[in-house]
Amino acid sequence: MTTSHTVSADLVLWLIAPQQTIEPLMATFSYSREDPYAIRISFHVGRSEPVEWYFARDLLSSGVQDRAGIGDVTVWPSAGPVASAAGKVVNIALSSPSGRAHFGATAKEITDFLRLTYQVVPAGEESEHVDAEAELNDLLRQAS
Repeated sequence: MTTSHTVSADLVLWLIAPQQTIEPLMATFSYSREDPYAIRISFHVGRSEPVEWYFARDLLSSGVQDRAGIGDVTVWPSAGPVASAAGKVVNIALSSPSGRAHFGATAKEITDFLRLTYQVVPAGEESEHVDAEAELNDLLRQAS
């Protein structure tokens, strides 16, 4: 799905279990001009609501070329294919108090999605789409 303000793509990720078993999982990658620094991944895991993770678009972009991220989200490329993926793979590791998960995706699908996000908001222009005053007012309202 693509509009002038948002893009999304349904991608098959491979959940890589500790025993190196690999299970396919459908995920939706989304990007919106209203939150120009963030990528959202929604995992469809059989619940009524998907499990969602948000992290920096720059982190995903950097992770296509080299290991990026510390803490809850780490992204890195690998040379070998995962499952039936041809070519390079982008690995995404997510960690929370509830557990850890390691996913793989084809680098081509990730870079194709990133290319669409940069059509919505070019790199370096993210701050032009953030209403800092509205964000500050929202934070102050939540603090009261």
